[in-house]
Amino acid sequence: MLSRRTIAGALLGASLTSLTRRAAAVGVDAEPPPRLITADTYTAMPEVLRRKNAASEWSAVNKAGQPPVDSFIEGLVAEADGTLYCVDIPFGRLFRIAPDRTWTQLAEWDGEPNGMTRHPDGPFFIADYKQGLLTFDPATGKIATFLGRRDSERFKGLNDLTFALNGDLYFTDQGQTGLQDPTGRVYRLRLDGRLDTILATGVSPNGLVLHPNEQVLFVSMTRDNAVWRVPLFPDGSTGKVGRFVSFHGVSGPDSLTIDAEGTLLVPHASLGSVFAVDPDGEIVARIRAPRGKTVTNAKLGGTDRKMLFFTESSTGTILTAPWSVPARRQYADKA
Repeated sequence: MLSRRTIAGALLGASLTSLTRRAAAVGVDAEPPPRLITADTYTAMPEVLRRKNAASEWSAVNKAGQPPVDSFIEGLVAEADGTLYCVDIPFGRLFRIAPDRTWTQLAEWDGEPNGMTRHPDGPFFIADYKQGLLTFDPATGKIATFLGRRDSERFKGLNDLTFALNGDLYFTDQGQTGLQDPTGRVYRLRLDGRLDTILATGVSPNGLVLHPNEQVLFVSMTRDNAVWRVPLFPDGSTGKVGRFVSFHGVSGPDSLTIDAEGTLLVPHASLGSVFAVDPDGEIVARIRAPRGKTVTNAKLGGTDRKMLFFTESSTGTILTAPWSVPARRQYADKA
């Protein structure tokens, strides 16, 4: 006797086949499935740099019930000469990875660094969950506070950041927000020092990136398992914010990067992949990690800005895959 599952599967298959035939009959092209790409391992954190069996506050909260993590890398910065930079959240560290894939620790502090980007004058800006908005000067190796509080109040917990071409800095204040507490915030820090609240009802706002025309800001809302589309009006306000693309799974979309044609590259922190989403919100490619599920942070870099680098944080690995379109122009490119 056939099982209910077998019968249901046969009926679903027949329905899909019927729909495909009907679409063909009326001259409608069926949507092609997303391209599947398997990434290559570029480098992994050396054993000597891993903090094995070391407790951390971050691990106790974010990996409750699990053994302490030895690292959790994010915050990729990909330079044109092949140099990479990344941070280690639970142990407050920043690393340089040379083109020969040698790792060097550049800084360590009492923080939980997450997103990182570079300013054209040289310093790195870091979204630190514990300490706020920080800078790192590679010439001196010093970490400094750039914006630790607003109106004498601490942030919930910063997560990621991105520069506009005019130097305005957008960043997310995620904290422990989620569907139970949709109060995550997205800020814009203007060159003149004004701090604007773009959104105050975010469901765990995480990664963010500007469309190449800079009239739209895309924001990962991790616990909503979606990327929101945030129009930016000439007066600095926004309206009609909506879900651009939705996902599923235990976690959700993390950091974001975008190419020059407006295709979003979306790491998903529990589906082990970077999803490529075209300007209409259709998933056109899925770039799989060869191991691990916790894909968190991605950047397009290299000499032609067409190499996708991304982190699989549970294994401390950086993966890579070629992309056909270069990254959108960045503020740091003005240097």
